[in-house]
Amino acid sequence: MRSDQSQELYAQLVATIARNEQLRPLDKYAVCRVIDHAARLVSDSDRLTAQIQTIVDLLQEADFWAREQGAGVIGADQVEQAIQAQIFRLDRVAQRLQEEVLRQTLYLQTEGETVGQINGLSVLALGNFTFGQPSRISANVRMGQGQVVNIEREVNMSGPIHSKGVLILSSLLHARYGVDRTLPLAASLVFEQSYGGVEGDSASSTEFYVLLSAIAGAPIRQSLAVTGSVDQQGRVQAIGGVNEKIEGFFDLCKARGLTGQQGVLMPTANIKHLMLRQDVVDAVAAKQFHVYAIDHVDQGIELLTGLPAGARQPWQVSQGHDQSHGGGSSQCHGQEAP
Repeated sequence: MRSDQSQELYAQLVATIARNEQLRPLDKYAVCRVIDHAARLVSDSDRLTAQIQTIVDLLQEADFWAREQGAGVIGADQVEQAIQAQIFRLDRVAQRLQEEVLRQTLYLQTEGETVGQINGLSVLALGNFTFGQPSRISANVRMGQGQVVNIEREVNMSGPIHSKGVLILSSLLHARYGVDRTLPLAASLVFEQSYGGVEGDSASSTEFYVLLSAIAGAPIRQSLAVTGSVDQQGRVQAIGGVNEKIEGFFDLCKARGLTGQQGVLMPTANIKHLMLRQDVVDAVAAKQFHVYAIDHVDQGIELLTGLPAGARQPWQVSQGHDQSHGGGSSQCHGQEAP
């Protein structure tokens, strides 16, 4: 676990590596930046990576930049320059994808409101490099007998975990809104402009929100993107790659111009995993971008639509009245992550 003692020991490890590799010594700010990066590598603010060779490679490249600049010691600027250089060598695909979004070859909204459409977040991996990619998810509803069709699954593009997530959100939908009668609808869900397989359940809460939007005709804010899996009781659960997902949507919003309305909904359980880039942290501090921590889908639907989620009323249950609509505000609001 990351603590004052473990950080002191890690600083000693960094100094030992520099000495053994005959590198320039690091000042205290450089050591702090290396330790932060070590936490970022494991996507956990409470832990530090044990992949020593990765740290060795970083220090060697930071030493190169220090030598190029005629510095006697390695500073935080040289460590940051080494990190950015490593990213630059690997992020060509990420840049090309963002370029296609900006050129509207790939259609993604970051402003306005739309019914039955939401911004999901996924992570792509290329070797040792991972990056976040926003995805447009849409839902359609029509008369039927309560079926929720996962189009990805129908064409064998959905992995088993993603298919499980869709079945869970379908169960949640019927448990909350179809207790006394079968919901007279058929619905379909799809990742638009997706030409590869879809795996993981991190979009299940996102798909639940867009399904509710399509059923109720309630428009969803396109300035927000969502990640988080959902259980059968509507609790939003932790997912992987939270930093890359937030940064992927932030980069798109920044390229288009930050409005102060854009942001990401993430599970509260992932707060301990946040190790965001400094530019994202600065934008959140300046309220140009927002990160909301969500415990339950009721909180998420209120943020996305501006409408109260509502709650089942006991008197309706006892008298067998229609229970598919809310009876007032649930007073559930997402908390903005620190």
